Amino acid sequence: MSETKLTTRERILAAALELFSERGYFNTAVPDIVKASGVSTGSIYHHFKDKEGVARALFSDLLAQMDDKLAHIDANNEGAEAQCRAVVALLFQMASEQPRVMAFMLSARHREFMPNEPPICSSRPFNKMRELVASGIEEGVVRSGDPMVLSAMLFGGPLRMISLHLDGILERPLAEYLDESWQSAWRAVAV
Repeated sequence: MSETKLTTRERILAAALELFSERGYFNTAVPDIVKASGVSTGSIYHHFKDKEGVARALFSDLLAQMDDKLAHIDANNEGAEAQCRAVVALLFQMASEQPRVMAFMLSARHREFMPNEPPICSSRPFNKMRELVASGIEEGVVRSGDPMVLSAMLFGGPLRMISLHLDGILERPLAEYLDESWQSAWRAVAV
C-alpha cells in the first residue's frame, strides 16, 4: 500500500511502530512521531489522546492481526501438531517480513508504558498457542503436563531464534532454521 493511501491513523501507527521498535518507547517523543508520520501534532492528540494511546492502539491492532492469522491457521490446518508448526512458521515469516512488528511485540516492555494491560504472554495470541498445546494433550500427540510449561517449551525456542534473528546474530536467513527449530521444539513436548 502506498503511503499516500494510508489514513492519518495508519500513518501515525506506522511511524510509531518504526520509532518504538528502533528507539524504544521512552526514547520516542510525540514530535518524533509527528516528523516521521508527516501529520500534525493535533492529529496525534485527536486520534490517540497521547503517546501512550498511540502505543496502546498499536499494541491492540497488532494483537488483532495476530488473532486473525491464528484463526486462519486453526481453520486451515488439521490437528495440534500441524497447527503448532504453522504457528512457528508464521512467527518466523513475520520476523523476516515484518521485523519491526516482531521487535515491538516481543522486545518492548509493554507494561512500562501500558501498566493496565496484561503482559504479552497473557495476550490472546499467546493464550491461543497454549490452547493448541492443550488440544495436543487431548489428541495424545503432546505429552501430559501443564500446558503453560509445555507451550513455553514448544514455542520458547523458536521465539528465541526470532530474537537472535532480530539482533542480527544468525548467520543464515531465519527461514533456513525453521525445520531444525521446529523439530527440536516438537521433540521437547511430543509423546
